[in-house]
Amino acid sequence: MTPQQLKNSILQRAIEGKLVEQRPEDGTARELLEAIKVEKAQLIKEGKIKKTKPLPPISEDEIPFDVPEGWEWVRLGDITSKIGAGSTPTGGKSVYSESGIKFLRSQNIYNDGLKMAGITYISEEINNRKQGSIVQAKDILLNITGGSIGRCALVPDDFDIANINQHILIIRNINELCRYYIHTVLISPYIQQMIMSVQVGVSREGLSAEKTKNFLIPLPPLPEQKRIVAKIEKLLPLVDEYDRAHTKITELNGKFPEDMKKSILQYAIEGKLVEQRPEDGTAQELLETIKAEKAQLIKEGKIKKTKPLPPISEDEIPFDVPESWEWVRLGEVLLSLTDGTHSTPHYTESGVPFLSVKNISSGKIDFNNTKFISVDEHEELKKRCYPQKGDILLSKVGTTGIPVAIESDKEFSIFVSIALLKYTSDIDTYFFVKLLESPIVQEQCKLNTRGVGNKNWVLRDIANTIIPLPPLAEQKRIVDRIEQLLPLCDKLAALNEA
Repeated sequence: MTPQQLKNSILQRAIEGKLVEQRPEDGTARELLEAIKVEKAQLIKEGKIKKTKPLPPISEDEIPFDVPEGWEWVRLGDITSKIGAGSTPTGGKSVYSESGIKFLRSQNIYNDGLKMAGITYISEEINNRKQGSIVQAKDILLNITGGSIGRCALVPDDFDIANINQHILIIRNINELCRYYIHTVLISPYIQQMIMSVQVGVSREGLSAEKTKNFLIPLPPLPEQKRIVAKIEKLLPLVDEYDRAHTKITELNGKFPEDMKKSILQYAIEGKLVEQRPEDGTAQELLETIKAEKAQLIKEGKIKKTKPLPPISEDEIPFDVPESWEWVRLGEVLLSLTDGTHSTPHYTESGVPFLSVKNISSGKIDFNNTKFISVDEHEELKKRCYPQKGDILLSKVGTTGIPVAIESDKEFSIFVSIALLKYTSDIDTYFFVKLLESPIVQEQCKLNTRGVGNKNWVLRDIANTIIPLPPLAEQKRIVDRIEQLLPLCDKLAALNEA
C-alpha cells in the first residue's frame, strides 16, 4: 500500500464510522441536525442569510455505503449557510496590487491549509463590490476547476479578511464546530472521486455550487466528529514517516505484488500465459456455435433478439492476439444482458434476498447484509431478470466494473445497479470473470462510465466493450494457470508486509 493509499484508507474509514468507537452518550446526528435546522431558521429570520430552495430528499439508491446507527446521511447544502464561488474583478490582473485586501486563487488552496506564497491583493473598493465572496475565519475553501480541483483548505480561526476568484468555492458551516470533520469528508476518496468525475471528457466543466450543495455527507454526532478529527491528527504524522520509508523500499522492491497480478491478467488476455494448441479449434468456430445457439433460442422465444453491435475497427484493437483468437464485443458472446429492477421493491423482514452493488463490491456475493422481498415479487421480477448459477453479476452503478460469478442455486433478485450476464456452456465463467477484471475491460469501464456521484455504466456500453476471445479449451487452461500464480503473488505481498 502506498502512503497515499494508506492516507486515503484512513480518511475513508473515518467517514464510514470505522476509525473510532461510537458512544451512546454522544447522542445522535439527528439531534445535531435538528439544532442546525433551528439555528438556520434563526439566521434567516434575522436576515443574516437568505432562504434557499429545499434540496431533494435522499433516495436509497444514492447512498454509497452503510454508516453506524446514530449517524445520518445529509446533503451538504442542508448543514451550511453559504456555498458560493467568487469572481475575477473587472480588469483582471491589471487591478491586482501589492497590498490591500488578500485575493485568494486556487494556487493558495491546499488540503493542509492556505499557502500565501504568490498571494496577490485587490483594493478595498473592489472588495466592497464583491461582498458575496468575502472570506471569513472558519470557512472552508474548495478549488472547483483545473488541475487543482478538489483541493480544500480550512480558513484559520484568526484569519482577518480576503476575497476569492471564480475558481474557488466558499463553504460556510452553520455549526462551525463541524468544519473540521466536513473538511475531512471533502478530502476523502469518496468526495474526491465525485469531484474528479466532472473533469472527465472534453468539456472539463468544473464543479458548480449547485452540485456541491447536493453532495451526500455521512454525518456523525458532534463528539464523535471531534474524536475522528483527533485520531486523524495522530495518524497522519505516522503516514508521513511511512511515506519516507516507503520511498526507500520502493527503490529496492521494484514491482509490487499487485502490479504482478495485473501483469498476469494482462499476459493471460494477450495469449501469453499458456500455449496455443491446434486441437483447441478457433474462437471463430466458438463464435459460430454461440451464434447458432442464440438464433435457436430467439426462434424458441426464450431470449429476445438484440440490435446488431457495430463492427470493431482496427483503431479500437489495443494489442495483437494469437491467430486462433478473435476480438469481439462482449454482447456477441452473451445470450442476454439485462439489469435488475428499476423500481424500488416492497421490502419485507424475510423472504428472497434482494441484492444491490454493496452486496457484490467485495468481489463475492454477500448474503449476510441483504434486504428481502416477498416470494411473489421475486417471481414477478425474475420474469425479466433471473440470476442463476453460472451467470455473472457486474456492478454498473456507483462502484462500477466488479464482476462476480454466481456459484450456488440460491434464489435472489437484483437492483438496477447490477447487470446480469448470461452465457452459453461454451464459455468458461471464471475465465470471463478474470477477463472482466483485466486492465483492458476496466479501462473501458472507466472511459464509458457516465454521470457524477452515482456513476453509471449503461448496458449498451457494456455490450460494446471489446474483448479478446480464445477457444474454450484454452480459456480453461488460462484459468488453471491464473489459479496457480495468484497465490504466489499473495505470498510475495505477505513477505513485503512482514
